[in-house]
Amino acid sequence: MYALALLALTAAAHAAPQRGGGGGGMLGGGAMLRFGCAQTVIDRIDPLVDPGKVPSPHVHQVVGGNAFNASMPVADIAGLATCTSCQFDEDLSNYWTAAIYFKAQNGTYKRIETMANQQVNGANGGITVYYTSPGAKQVTAFKPGFRMFSGDPNRRTPSGLGMKATQSCYRCFTGPNFQGNTYSPCFDPKLDTEGFPTTPCPGGIRSSVIFPLCWDGKNLDSPNHVDHVAHPVGGPASFAVTNGKCPATHPVKIPQVHLEIVWDTSKYSNKADWPADGSQPLVLSNGDTTGYGQHGDYVFGWKDDTLQRAMDNACFGPTCKGLSTQGFPVANKCTVNKMVKEDHDGWVKSLPGYDTMGSMTGM
Repeated sequence: MYALALLALTAAAHAAPQRGGGGGGMLGGGAMLRFGCAQTVIDRIDPLVDPGKVPSPHVHQVVGGNAFNASMPVADIAGLATCTSCQFDEDLSNYWTAAIYFKAQNGTYKRIETMANQQVNGANGGITVYYTSPGAKQVTAFKPGFRMFSGDPNRRTPSGLGMKATQSCYRCFTGPNFQGNTYSPCFDPKLDTEGFPTTPCPGGIRSSVIFPLCWDGKNLDSPNHVDHVAHPVGGPASFAVTNGKCPATHPVKIPQVHLEIVWDTSKYSNKADWPADGSQPLVLSNGDTTGYGQHGDYVFGWKDDTLQRAMDNACFGPTCKGLSTQGFPVANKCTVNKMVKEDHDGWVKSLPGYDTMGSMTGM
């Protein structure tokens, strides 16, 4: 069932040509890793955007290796971590995104917990990670020290790219067990939105964040964590559409990284609990009530050449010849201690890092 479901999602992605030409879909022999990473920590630190700052401006939910810290050196992270919350135990990378809160009528907030994604049974919430390539020897795996960022936390309006080319979207599941999940990410004309859904989602909300797939071939990072990577010349690539032409400034094709986070909104589907004016009650941990400011951070930490081998060997799903996997009873135990002592589970009067008027504290 797992393979059939994932093949259906991939086929849907392949059916649509990439914007601006350059071909569509994976070529024969392409790879698509899809695996779960359990929650490592909920904390208000950000070693990519605000290194060393404790606390950082807003809450993130983090998965991956236990080397995650307020500062992370430009080094081989795989050599610093001793465990990972991901199914592939060679992947000691870290992935993190903003958290989502529910705002009640009385103005208090509750962080919405993540739940295990479809076919990622047993995970303690977290993030589902994809790595996709069009074929053997057609992408260059990331190097130790590599890191990047996707999205714009300050964006409050649509990108104007159209749903199939947006790099962040939400899917509103209509009922339990991922009801309505029939299209590839960001392809459903009814259930996918670039901003927060405006109707209740009794089965949960899935947030997708897609990273660029072209690299300048030189820099492991850049001051804004974006300029060393780029989209294909035809514009941002849809999920699993990875064979677009890279620009001359960023000629090296890298695996397409895609994150999926499923938020358990089943407890918040009663519209009687929503704001009296009928507006949607969700807010990102950075204070964004639109959802357009969702973003993702990535610090590479695969051991040795394992990611390159996975991309070249047409690996598919959560298993790969030559790579080892671990069950979630083990992965769920890979956690790190919170550095900022604040409540991330109960009802709070304001978002962590913000006052009751919605202004950032300490600024």
